Amino acid sequence: MTYEAPRFTTLTARTVALPRNDVDTDQIIPARFLKVTDKLGLGQKLFCDWRYLENGSDNPDFPLNRPDAQGAQVLLAGVNFGCGSSREHAPWALVGWGLRAVVAISFADIFKGNALKNGLLPVAIEPAEHAALMAARGKDSGLEVTIDLDKQTIRWNEQSASFPVDGFSKKCLLQGVDELGYLLNFTKQVEAYEQRRR
Repeated sequence: MTYEAPRFTTLTARTVALPRNDVDTDQIIPARFLKVTDKLGLGQKLFCDWRYLENGSDNPDFPLNRPDAQGAQVLLAGVNFGCGSSREHAPWALVGWGLRAVVAISFADIFKGNALKNGLLPVAIEPAEHAALMAARGKDSGLEVTIDLDKQTIRWNEQSASFPVDGFSKKCLLQGVDELGYLLNFTKQVEAYEQRRR
């Protein structure tokens, strides 16, 4: 099965800050929600054990529940985001909530790969740049950033930072396709090759 996501070219969006390190995939989407094979509804379970109180009501102290988080499409996290198990449900839940990118100092490798395959851009920036961005968000709860995938830069206020992304994942995100969708772009060439072999 392929997916078609909005092409990620340049995104200007508000941010929500989750200033924690080592946020693992069981915190992003708890294991009890992994029985599903459909992405539908997983956004409601994102950070479930942090977002909701024991009685099921919203935890008012959790960043994603605050009024300034509503409509944010960029999550600001800390070091080693997405560590733990390899569940693909983690980026599904993040995208389901409405996020298009996560900005952190570093990401767990498997999470990063899963994110890129599901239309979620992991933006890794240097610690000093990350600290400046977090400070800016602390002063302005409505802070917007602009992420330019083609140039591989993130900008806010008068500051900017660059980030790495592998060429194939970048191409897929720019086209709004996954790996299979990318290969299907070459259907005519494959058919022509098969005709020649006959």
